[in-house]
Amino acid sequence: MLMKSIAAGLAGTALFATVAFAQSPATTDKAPTAVTSPTVATSATGEWRTSKMDGVNVYNDANEKIGAISDLLMDKSGNVKLAVIGVGGFLGMGEHMVAIPFEKLKFVNEPVASTNTAASTANRPASTTTTTGAATTSTTTSTSSKASKWYPDHAVFNATKDELKNMPEFKYTE
Repeated sequence: MLMKSIAAGLAGTALFATVAFAQSPATTDKAPTAVTSPTVATSATGEWRTSKMDGVNVYNDANEKIGAISDLLMDKSGNVKLAVIGVGGFLGMGEHMVAIPFEKLKFVNEPVASTNTAASTANRPASTTTTTGAATTSTTTSTSSKASKWYPDHAVFNATKDELKNMPEFKYTE
């Protein structure tokens, strides 16, 4: 009985191998054709990641924080058309969403000049202060690298917070 099972197993294996061999492509004398692939970028130096744009602070011309980018909306060809900005609210509650044309935003890589208040530096990279000598000189060095950040420090939009709050609220509709 064991011999019959082994023989049946070998016959089945040979049958499957024959079917697999028959499905392999036939060889021809033609030279293989080159496969053309689309051009693929292997580096993106200086580009920004859209996933990192969420939460980028938006300031007005007077360096007052007026909101933060909540979303970017693009057309079917991949061009970013609108920036959705959250204005006001606390921890996302009561936030007023407005959509503005993306080209109206000006992006800046340098941090906003501030008066060193806790509110204006809450979302900034940590910095280290080193005191030299008899506490007469202090040097501040930033711990973030602009080249590896993949997103701008902030955006500038010429409006006040009240003007944005008075704009029609943006709603996602289907």
